[in-house]
Amino acid sequence: MSTLFPFRLEPWFRTRIWGFHDLAPWYDYKTTGEPIGEVWLTGEMCAAATGSFAGQSLDKITAQHGRDLLGNAYGDGQFPLLIKLLFPKEKLSVQVHPDDAMAQKYGEPRGKTECWYALDAAPGAQVALGIKPGVTREQVRAAIESSSLEALLEMVPVAKNDLLFVDAGTVHAMGPGVVILETQQTSDLTYRMYDYGRPRELHLDKSLEAMRLKTRAGKIPPKNANSHSVLIDEKYFEIERWALQAGKDAASITASTGGLQLLFVAEGTIHISADGGETFAVNRCELAVIPASSRNVGVEAESPATVIRIQPRTS
Repeated sequence: MSTLFPFRLEPWFRTRIWGFHDLAPWYDYKTTGEPIGEVWLTGEMCAAATGSFAGQSLDKITAQHGRDLLGNAYGDGQFPLLIKLLFPKEKLSVQVHPDDAMAQKYGEPRGKTECWYALDAAPGAQVALGIKPGVTREQVRAAIESSSLEALLEMVPVAKNDLLFVDAGTVHAMGPGVVILETQQTSDLTYRMYDYGRPRELHLDKSLEAMRLKTRAGKIPPKNANSHSVLIDEKYFEIERWALQAGKDAASITASTGGLQLLFVAEGTIHISADGGETFAVNRCELAVIPASSRNVGVEAESPATVIRIQPRTS
């Protein structure tokens, strides 16, 4: 195995009709064109900003260094997780994602299970997660056709630092008042059930096929570990929250796991170093990639910092 060094990725800003023209205070990014709704942190087009890979896209780095980068998360050789931030100014569509079996039935490599970590939430914020108990498929179809589907959705209140699991097959919707860090399988399979009259394609038959009336979706309470909190540990990903103190090296956050690690900075600034590699800064709302083959990785905070560590699971 060749040794790779950690690197920071540049975010990729994606237009969405339900987004914002100004992403302050999260990003110094304004647009007079289409609004920005998503910021992709591990999209295939995201380029390395530091180190020997600087300027190269993530898909190119993965194609050339797959096993050294991913380790035991190699799977099919594709980067396993898509991490992004969501900035909804308006309601997103009511939608559902297929599981692996359904995706493969239609020639796609995988489905889409995801989770949401609330970086911020306004008072009274809520999301829709699942169909209310006792509702039938026939009632769901009728509600879509009569534009009354919202009345059948299970609403879940959201506060800052909440973690919500959204397994494949869960009918869900997100609205304004939240800023979400989303971790998902690398897939863009989304079936819209209802879109509030906006002129976008709906996928009625496939969404009803993908829908499960009962899922495991919902709020996940954190589990406290020695120096961090485990937010979720599921089939496709494990996510932890680390509170780092200023000037204290936190090597345990990047102790070798045999696999890829992703560090997202929710608050503060950290510096990452590794044997043979350059030291670089990761600021708020930025993400660093720790390859599986990196050695003696150190993390030090400039001031108290909150870091979200995301690790893929082999599917």
